Amino acid sequence: MKALGPQDPQSIGDYRLVGKLGEGGMGQVYVARSARGRTVALKLVLPELARQPEFRQRFRNEVDAARRIGGTWTAPVLDANLDADTPWVATGYVAGPSLHDVVTALHGPLPERSVLALANGLTRALHDIHTAGLIHRDLKPSNILVTIDGPRVIDFGIARAAGATEGTTSALTRTGSVVGSPGFMSPEQCRGEPLTPASDIFCLGSVLAFAATARSPFGNPDSALHVLMLRIIQDDKDLTGIPDRLHNLITACLAPHPTTRPTLDQLLAHTTDGDHWHGGTTQFGAQEPWLPATLIAGLGRQAVGLLDSEEPAAAPAGWSPTAVVPGTSPPQPPTAGGSPHYAPTAYATAPPQPPPP
Repeated sequence: MKALGPQDPQSIGDYRLVGKLGEGGMGQVYVARSARGRTVALKLVLPELARQPEFRQRFRNEVDAARRIGGTWTAPVLDANLDADTPWVATGYVAGPSLHDVVTALHGPLPERSVLALANGLTRALHDIHTAGLIHRDLKPSNILVTIDGPRVIDFGIARAAGATEGTTSALTRTGSVVGSPGFMSPEQCRGEPLTPASDIFCLGSVLAFAATARSPFGNPDSALHVLMLRIIQDDKDLTGIPDRLHNLITACLAPHPTTRPTLDQLLAHTTDGDHWHGGTTQFGAQEPWLPATLIAGLGRQAVGLLDSEEPAAAPAGWSPTAVVPGTSPPQPPTAGGSPHYAPTAYATAPPQPPPP
């Protein structure tokens, strides 16, 4: 998490911003606190995109999809204003880095037991997604957050109802992204064919291979898109270095034809022996954490860092904030004798003022 910059808002709706989680082609994501003290992740779309009707509809679809799925294996939607000049959505804050960051920067490839547990959690997430009648269509390491109590799937910007065709809605998926991500697409995605939930199973296989080896089974994601797509279509995969038990699981998920891939029930049976996530005895040991100890320690440090960032600095003596109209910048306190970095909490209405003399 990064500190807020001078151009960042101090509050959005009823939420006070604490720091910046990241930014991308569609907008900014902040850590924020609700009026009752809950930590949330707040996505604010870019103003220039907010002026595009197609993008607004796509953003609305993303929020609606996340609401339909629930929040057990995803980030639950807590609040949103989709009709604001700049639309935003607040979801439950997931205290963990992306799987991409875990594997490429924080730890390296995960051990077999962690990858099996990851497969179990992601299978449960896909069960919730598919039960809601949706296909994620963009399951990849950067869309999976790693927490102490399991993985969480995020980003439903290009999710689609099962059985839907591109047709009249194809423009919505072209705004800001392609349908899928290089190295983590199914053959039917590459060929532009209608998708079934089995497409997400193929993407799951690619994700698990990445978690176990730190590389995509079809080549470097920085390779030319057409090269990666050709390798996927031709089943030209490299599973070197994957342990035997994972090898069989991943190979089954990466079957070229959708009808020959395992079902979610079959994947659960293959990856579950007891209860991974609720304190029960598992095949990996009684109540044993699913992540390596070094990652558990890092997640703990991250939680402590968030707690340290929750309270703003004290206001300079004699300075009082005034009413702030949503969408405008709050007044800044004088810097003489105070911290130049102080940023006041914004108010939707004016705080009580003393009576005139």
